[in-house]
Amino acid sequence: MKLFEDLPPMDHLRSEDMSLVQIIIPVESAHRAVSYLGELGLLQLKDVRNPNPVDLIVFAFDSHRGSCSVFWLVTPATKMETKRFLLNEDKSPFQRTFVNQVKRCGEMSRKLRFFGDQISKAGITASPCPASQQVIDLEELEVRSSEHEAELLEMNANSEKLRQTYNELLEFKLVLLKAGGFLVAAQNHAVPPETELVENIYSKKDDESVFLLEQSVQPESSSKAGLRFISGIICKSKELTFERMLFRATRGNMFFNQAPAGEQVMDPVSGEMVEKTVFVVFFSGEQAKNKILKICQAFGASCYPVPEENSKQMQLTREVSLRLSDLEATLDAGNRHRNKALASIASQLWNWIIMVKKEKGVYDTLNMLNFDVTKKCLVGEGWCPTFAKPQIKEALEHATIHSNSQVGIIFHDMDSFESPPTYFRTNRFTHAFQEIVDAYGVARYQEANPAVYSVITFPFLFAVMFGDWGHGLCLLLGSLILILHEKKLGSQKLGSFMEMAFGGRYVVLLMALFSIYCGLIYNEFFSVPFHIFGTSAYKCRDSSCSDAHTTGLIKYRDPYPFGVDPRWRGSRSELPFLNSVKMKMSILLGVSQMNLGILLSYFDAKFHGSSLDIRYQFMPQMIFLNSLFGYLALLIVIKWCTGSQADLYHVMIYMFLEPTGDLGENQLFWGQKELQILLLLMAIVAVPWMLFPKPFILRKLHTERFQGRTYGILGTSEMDLDHDPDSARRQHHEDFNFSEVFVHQMIHSIEFVLGAVSNTASYLRLWALSLAHSELSTVFYEKLLLLAWGYDSVIIRIAGLAVFAFATAFILLMMETLSAFLHALRLHWVEFMGKFYHGDGYKFKPFSFKLLADEEN
Repeated sequence: MKLFEDLPPMDHLRSEDMSLVQIIIPVESAHRAVSYLGELGLLQLKDVRNPNPVDLIVFAFDSHRGSCSVFWLVTPATKMETKRFLLNEDKSPFQRTFVNQVKRCGEMSRKLRFFGDQISKAGITASPCPASQQVIDLEELEVRSSEHEAELLEMNANSEKLRQTYNELLEFKLVLLKAGGFLVAAQNHAVPPETELVENIYSKKDDESVFLLEQSVQPESSSKAGLRFISGIICKSKELTFERMLFRATRGNMFFNQAPAGEQVMDPVSGEMVEKTVFVVFFSGEQAKNKILKICQAFGASCYPVPEENSKQMQLTREVSLRLSDLEATLDAGNRHRNKALASIASQLWNWIIMVKKEKGVYDTLNMLNFDVTKKCLVGEGWCPTFAKPQIKEALEHATIHSNSQVGIIFHDMDSFESPPTYFRTNRFTHAFQEIVDAYGVARYQEANPAVYSVITFPFLFAVMFGDWGHGLCLLLGSLILILHEKKLGSQKLGSFMEMAFGGRYVVLLMALFSIYCGLIYNEFFSVPFHIFGTSAYKCRDSSCSDAHTTGLIKYRDPYPFGVDPRWRGSRSELPFLNSVKMKMSILLGVSQMNLGILLSYFDAKFHGSSLDIRYQFMPQMIFLNSLFGYLALLIVIKWCTGSQADLYHVMIYMFLEPTGDLGENQLFWGQKELQILLLLMAIVAVPWMLFPKPFILRKLHTERFQGRTYGILGTSEMDLDHDPDSARRQHHEDFNFSEVFVHQMIHSIEFVLGAVSNTASYLRLWALSLAHSELSTVFYEKLLLLAWGYDSVIIRIAGLAVFAFATAFILLMMETLSAFLHALRLHWVEFMGKFYHGDGYKFKPFSFKLLADEEN
């Protein structure tokens, strides 16, 4: 234990030290003070809807200077000596002090969103961050936004009316052109070829229908014969249903002629350009007319009157065409004027949005504060990093000076009975690793941060599964492209996949570097070995030995200096050799990382002064894990160093089944049997050591702590123990539930014992995925590239190279990368962080204008 006590506390790897502070701001400087705090971005204010009482604030008036300043803050020795002022009572969000200002900012945000929608619909590109803009205040912005909104709404309404009139005239013109041809054809008993008319004549074999058909072909006028018609236009998609409905409603007593309109027309409901069809319905009788008109209305068909005389049709067509040209000119002028107005708004929209977001954030923050009883100042509480207190004080002093306030702002520390938020300072490099850890759970306040170790261990474990320095170079190239263009890409809106890749660009960079390193150890470049570090240690026994597929290889020199000997490639013992090496390497890495996790639990317990966790949790866990799996790791190292042929499976199995049995040829060192018996006894003892002492000691401490406290507090009715920090109610006065504590400890102990076995086996995924990646890469190389290269045809070679590149890019570089990433994530979240990490804290979220701008981006 003396060795562990001498280790450093590792407090530099923990979250920042936080302080609970109280600020008392005069009303005249409140807005400027909160604005300066937003620029600083290092204070998280609490919503003090039920705040603690505040001591009496005494102000003194300086008659010589003519100003008022804070003289002292009364802090009585006893709570009954001085009357304490209570802050505002509990209020709903709609009863806050600055709710009207928040509503104003919300209304301006709505107008700005309206401007943004109009700009995007018009296809105008807004400059995201103009270099120089005219500075205006919120009141002027409110007036301008109202004027711009009214102007745009008026222009939109006028444009909508003109567009509707234009569409109606365009439909009228199309109906005149097509329906006029129908009428001329009926009068001339022939269909002109230029109309491309499609006629559908429905008839019945009764007398009434025959009489109608005879009327339609009479040379006399249709009005004299009692035959009428209705012309109009309808969407092409509704044409068949519309025709069928007319036939059923009129019982077949009608002619339905239709022809394509020839050009697309805007749909008045959806506003999209659609194909339409011009129709003419011939009928007889007033009742049929009413039915047809109702059906046209139901189907959304537009009906237009067409004169029967050809001269009137031509005259009406010319008038409609003239009005259409006038409307086109008017619409173009209106669109130019509207686009000009939107362009002027677009040049300043970004600054306006940020200004309104800042103002709304300021007033939302001010609503977290409370007026004191004098209505002269605002009182608030919040968290800030301890290192930031001088900067916050300086910002508040500047706010007092710039607002010409005669009363200074009080900023002082408070005692806290709740857990502070967690704040880690990160940069572009470490931010992604911290996000990986936070996705599991935010660290408890000043808990050891796993992200510090994950910067190295996460990409390394990924590389163990992905090791190929050819694939690693591809990942390195992709990450370098993202890093070199990070300023350009950071200001653009990316897709979901690109945004994820860009956010983890430095993670991908380290994964690529470690993949190159592990690939050099495995000696694989797209599964092909190279003699990078010298010649092989093996050679053929005689001249007839041509390659490594034979058994005629002998070792003639020192081992290959770095990584796997390239001669192993293709030999019959390649797979058993690599299986053995990678499996044992996985166990070594797993035991090492789990020991690191348990060691970090010791530093956590030492930092928080929990000797119980050190004695009855850290020590038995360390003993149990290393008595079994630490011993296995030791046997692996000894076997590698001595070249022994011992069967480690047999050693570990019979360590439990027959501890006193003879090891025989599986003995690796002297005294191994006695050591195994000792380790087995230590592992057995560690289980009750971990389970029983801690709950009973906690019960004993609780009994001693609260013994005699029943009559210890004698107060009056004027005392409020809930607000008294010295009262027993604030010192975990809840009943101690021994059974709950014992069951929790039992679950924790069983979970660790079983997890020690399952977690060690879980690290074998390093071996499995590494082997799978290597074999899959070999299959692609031999069965695609080499097979295609065996043909003399250039086309087959190019096709084989293309398929090999496609398989490498999409399967090995994308799917295998994602698979190895997820498995490395699992090993960190469960096997590593599960040994020490609670992850039940909450993030430090300061009021910051920079965060508001990042959210808008």
